[in-house]
Amino acid sequence: MARIVDMLTATRGKGGRLHWTDWVSYGYLCFGLLLMFGPVVWLVLSSFKTPNELDRFPPRFLPYVQETVEVEGFDDPLLVYTATAGELEGQRVALTRRAGSRAEVVVPDDPENRIRLQMKELEARERVAFTTSNYTELFERFTFFRYLFNSTFITVMATAIMLLVNSMAAFALSKFEFRGRTTVLLLVIATLMIPQTVVLVPLYLLVTQMGLYNSLWGVIIPGAATPTGVFLLRQYMVTIPDEILDAARMDKASEWKIYWRIILPLSAPAIAVLAILAIMWRWNDFLWPLIVLSENENFTLQIALFSFQGEFQTDWPNLLAMTVLTLLPISCVFMFLQKYIATGIASTGGK
Repeated sequence: MARIVDMLTATRGKGGRLHWTDWVSYGYLCFGLLLMFGPVVWLVLSSFKTPNELDRFPPRFLPYVQETVEVEGFDDPLLVYTATAGELEGQRVALTRRAGSRAEVVVPDDPENRIRLQMKELEARERVAFTTSNYTELFERFTFFRYLFNSTFITVMATAIMLLVNSMAAFALSKFEFRGRTTVLLLVIATLMIPQTVVLVPLYLLVTQMGLYNSLWGVIIPGAATPTGVFLLRQYMVTIPDEILDAARMDKASEWKIYWRIILPLSAPAIAVLAILAIMWRWNDFLWPLIVLSENENFTLQIALFSFQGEFQTDWPNLLAMTVLTLLPISCVFMFLQKYIATGIASTGGK
């Protein structure tokens, strides 16, 4: 922790004075921090706003709600305003009825005396408050935990299968000598240039004929191998000395044992990078699950988010709250494992 503090507070200036390069560096870092985390903070705060506050223009950074008061003779709480004109100027009043630009108000302590004012003569009394009902309604109206389980199951299984298949393919392309190895590698790389949308129709027909339509495995199996993963792991495994494998073969180790006991442990940095990328891909995948899954009980969180978007109306409070909950798991995974990304990618192309 002390090293991080020293790094963040390091300056080129002497005697406690900042050099002009320090101002430029700190300004650039602050701008980048605002650019990256500003939208996230705005999203989180907006998820606690009421529908009226979300529709307000110009928008406000913090979530505000209008004050309410219980008045004798009224079943529901009444909205509170401050009169800016007339005989009640400066007083706290409660709105009982509104018709266009006209309003009927009462003083909370004198509910029998009803006074009519213009709406322009009233100023809403507001305070900063977080509307937690946006989150609680998710668990009441939707099977949130079912969507969470589906997304987690697809992400974990697809990532595990992809790591196994890609690592075995990379092991064969990096350490085995056979005719056509270069051609196979070029074909794997060439598939990177094929857009995903091109193969959606044949992939859909294949999944349907296999009986995997509307099944979680129909989302998992098509992503069992990726050219990006094969190429990434192959580039890393090339750097593993062949002498280690020859020594293992002299000790009568099988190819599977070499792969499981030597190649995988030594390739841990690259596998960690691929695992992080795979988790992010599978968790945020929307188009393919939308095509394959049709029943509500099989929906993932990403498809559930789409259900908040109606033809004529969008449930913005619940949509924003659901978005925050959807981002939390993948953000935690990336936060704890991001240190492997730089080291793993940097070592995949070097000898």
